[in-house]
Amino acid sequence: MKRRKTSFEKWFSFNRHRRRFGAAAVAAQQSEDWQALKDALVPGGPQGGEPSYAHGASTDLSEHLRRLQGEFAGQPQLLYQHAQLIVLIRREADVAGNYQRLERMWLAETDFLRTRLDLRWLVAACDTFIDHAADPVLRAVAMNGPLLVNTIKLQETERYLQAAHGLSDRPDALQALHSHRVGLFDGLTAFIAGTDDTLRNMRWRLGDVCALHPLGALVLEIFDRLQRAGNDNVYLRFRQRHTRERTRWWDGD
Repeated sequence: MKRRKTSFEKWFSFNRHRRRFGAAAVAAQQSEDWQALKDALVPGGPQGGEPSYAHGASTDLSEHLRRLQGEFAGQPQLLYQHAQLIVLIRREADVAGNYQRLERMWLAETDFLRTRLDLRWLVAACDTFIDHAADPVLRAVAMNGPLLVNTIKLQETERYLQAAHGLSDRPDALQALHSHRVGLFDGLTAFIAGTDDTLRNMRWRLGDVCALHPLGALVLEIFDRLQRAGNDNVYLRFRQRHTRERTRWWDGD
């Protein structure tokens, strides 16, 4: 695995400096009037009711933020400012100051951010806490978010590549799960569709770990999103297969 560049090596990269030109002006526009930011909407409106997602990143900071703005058009300014702060941190612009602003925002508006941001930005927030939080507990708790989502991203991308969306369960395979041990690899056994308690127990443990820090609510939100109707992924599909009430791993109906 290729190592990360040292701070000394990064300093000599002109492209890294160019990616944050204008960052001070963007940071100067940041507000901490959270209520005003929630009340104000980003100009414009998503076409067809859908956000406008840009593909890739521009080296020019102003252009990148202009593209990003389309993703939040018609939504509260607080969500767009959250994204701006993460962009500034990733481009190494006043990392300490912008990270502190981000953490203050999350501690003040945890419920609003966790329920209004999509999975992309929830994971981006976790990544930022992992990289920059002074509290090792927050860093450890936040690591659960990208571990969950990136594992599913790989699995669902492979499913897309192999056109596996239309496949159905084989009755003989389902019967095998309930009649004998089905090994996968390296001592790991298959999940018993319908009854297994593995995910319930994991959710209990995840709840205990996330209770160690107020921002653990962010990670629990990510896990709950994976079980939500319409968010087609392996967790939701196994929820739909599940039949034993006492081993369910999701909240609500």
